[in-house]
Amino acid sequence: MFTLKEAREYFAKDTYATETTGIAIDEIGEGYAKVSCTLDRRHLNARGAVMGGMMFTMADFAFAVASNCGGRVVVSLQNQISYFSAPKGERLFAEARCVKDGRSTCFYQVDIFDDTGRKAAASVISGFVVGERKE
Repeated sequence: MFTLKEAREYFAKDTYATETTGIAIDEIGEGYAKVSCTLDRRHLNARGAVMGGMMFTMADFAFAVASNCGGRVVVSLQNQISYFSAPKGERLFAEARCVKDGRSTCFYQVDIFDDTGRKAAASVISGFVVGERKE
């Protein structure tokens, strides 16, 4: 299992999530991760609301961190997201929790919410275990 520092170092290679969008890893645990992002104009759509793709990226990244912090390499098989309401706060969070962890597949629930506590979206993600991590 990665430490938080090791997870941050490893996932720094995911430059789209960490550099382009500014997502940070806040917490990790067995089958769990919480990531966050301070929202700014690059995260907004033409209407001035948080872009759905930003919330999708956060869900996907939270899943990646949660499912890959153990000894296995996991890739996404399917990701479905439902949007509930536009975030209103200044920060956005995605919290991934393992629902089922099998030999070759896994299933995660990811909740996306803002710093006011408003639940903006939820994603369900299935993953495929590619193999063991070799680091």
